[in-house]
Amino acid sequence: MREQAPKTSAETAHRTVLLHEAVDQLITDPEGIYLDATFGRGGHSREILRRLSPAGRLIAIDRDPQAIEAAGEIRDPRFVIVHAPFAEFGRVLREQGVSKADGLLFDLGVSSPQLDQPERGFSFRADGPLDMRMDTSSGPTVAEYLASASQDEIATVLRDYGNERAAVQIAKKIVARRDAGAPVARSGELAALVASAVKSREPGQDPATRTFQALRIHVNAELAQIEAALSQVLDCLKPGGRLAVISFHSLEDALIKRFIQSHSRAPAVDRRQPFVPGVSAEFRPDLTEVARLRPSAAEVAANARSRSAILRVAQRA
Repeated sequence: MREQAPKTSAETAHRTVLLHEAVDQLITDPEGIYLDATFGRGGHSREILRRLSPAGRLIAIDRDPQAIEAAGEIRDPRFVIVHAPFAEFGRVLREQGVSKADGLLFDLGVSSPQLDQPERGFSFRADGPLDMRMDTSSGPTVAEYLASASQDEIATVLRDYGNERAAVQIAKKIVARRDAGAPVARSGELAALVASAVKSREPGQDPATRTFQALRIHVNAELAQIEAALSQVLDCLKPGGRLAVISFHSLEDALIKRFIQSHSRAPAVDRRQPFVPGVSAEFRPDLTEVARLRPSAAEVAANARSRSAILRVAQRA
């Protein structure tokens, strides 16, 4: 049985999804250098530190100032936290004197503390300012976006990032309210507006679910962040190093799956050309075929937010 260190207040307030599964897959060398690209409240980081030897090292980053503050609870000379979006992890590693890491971990999406704080505006279940920024120190809020975007722009975001069938109807209501001099400024107002526009919804799903997801993804440029991060992975992983990514919806998972699969096959070469060198896959194909993990039934029962999580793992050849 693995010995557990006492939990901090940050850990008890947030249930880390696929905690042991992700760290089990990530760490191949206890003396290596690892990156937690999405610190959150530090569940994965603390478990990584438990597994590392005194010679190991962990670099963590997060774009949320509250996450950076929470990281102050960790007093460990092997650990450093940097305020940055995960799309800039390559720069962060270089600034920390690291050219290639032994493992890279990404836990995508919104964290429980962000959802549970009404003042962050992520949740349709509690009223608060309609913010939804991961980094509250920069960029426009959702309220500011909705105050200026056109009806077509809003509808496109809701359809493309939320698969919202009533995207046009919702966008019309948002713009009509704005034109009447009462722009949507709070999460409760948006949730009520969506409920008035959506005539039917899947059993058990709040009508505002897809709209809130889509606007959050858009205002934080989440898919662009993922694509930018993936473009740096191969350059930042040592041979034998591992990439572990936890995603929570199909748009994220599709990007991760396509990236891993495309680099698990040897590139095509023209055999008609003389002196063609042998070319191998950049990720180990044998690991890619099996490294797709879901939360156990026990974890889903204990934490309903974990039910859509998928962990994908790849190992640098």
